[in-house]
Amino acid sequence: MSQKQIYYSDKYDDEKFEYRHVMLPKDIAKRVPKTHLMSETEWRNLGVQQSQGWIHYMIHQPDLISASLLAVSERVMRVWSNTDCVQGQSLT
Repeated sequence: MSQKQIYYSDKYDDEKFEYRHVMLPKDIAKRVPKTHLMSETEWRNLGVQQSQGWIHYMIHQPDLISASLLAVSERVMRVWSNTDCVQGQSLT
């Protein structure tokens, strides 16, 4: 199945965080930096649309980039992730 638009999953949560997956089409995914986690400005420039404060904290690169969005239950911090094994900021 070829994907031409950014896909946003429904949100889900655990006791501490709220999550969301974002799937990027290949033409956008190839512009994701491989050397660092993106700032909010960088992922917004790729066309990802979320409320302010999401933080990119992991990278995963299958055929499409799969991303998770994560928010502290108090809604103080939100985290955007791509689900590979490159971890970013500690949330504690």
